[in-house]
Amino acid sequence: MPQRPDTLRDLAAARALPDHQFMDAPTLGWIAAEPPAPAPRSPAFAADEVLVLAPDAAWFTTRAQADGLHGIRHGARTCVLAFLLASAYGLDQEHTAALCTAAAVHDCRRRDDRADPEHGRRGADWFTEHAETVLAAFRLEVSAELRTHAATAIAVHNLPYDAFDARQHAAYQRAPHLTDLLKAADCMDRFRLPARRWWPNPAHLRLTIPAWLPAFAHGLVVHSERAHLNGAAPRDALAHALTTLTR
Repeated sequence: MPQRPDTLRDLAAARALPDHQFMDAPTLGWIAAEPPAPAPRSPAFAADEVLVLAPDAAWFTTRAQADGLHGIRHGARTCVLAFLLASAYGLDQEHTAALCTAAAVHDCRRRDDRADPEHGRRGADWFTEHAETVLAAFRLEVSAELRTHAATAIAVHNLPYDAFDARQHAAYQRAPHLTDLLKAADCMDRFRLPARRWWPNPAHLRLTIPAWLPAFAHGLVVHSERAHLNGAAPRDALAHALTTLTR
């Protein structure tokens, strides 16, 4: 009888995760069975009111990265969560567009699904160079100043606040809300990871997460990844998840 392939859950338990990591049905089943504590219902909104930006596979370092745990679907979910946080915190339309753009592409320059501590800086450099292409693809307009602030948020999204150097701290202070909200949105999508020790920890954030958001973020992972495993394209998978969660 053929041996069952190791799942991400198995590999995480053995501390043997590979460089490139892809969701599998048993791991997703475990995630689905471990929801956060019950919370208030999310505010009423329609699925088609939410900005969903799915990054292009060609923007990633490799096709494996585009398909993996830090790939297209993660970027699109982080965008959705950033949009909801922007609404909760009262951001205007252009700041929301800048934040959601940064959220969609923040991991596109990763080289693997492990730590890769320089990927934020590389992502910021790439976004600065390709902002016109990215914004045209997303059909958004963002000012030059806000593009710079979005790049700052991308550059430091993976760094603890106390690890910012003097230059990073000065850039952060010019638009702290973009970095704070990107970090929060990225954190809330950690339910996709195959061990509870990596799941969201709001203690690392500088803003308060709405009480309803963790359960919503968990459901967003479960429904979008299930749709993906059933053959849906990334944007269709997110649309399915949002429709399911906002019925």
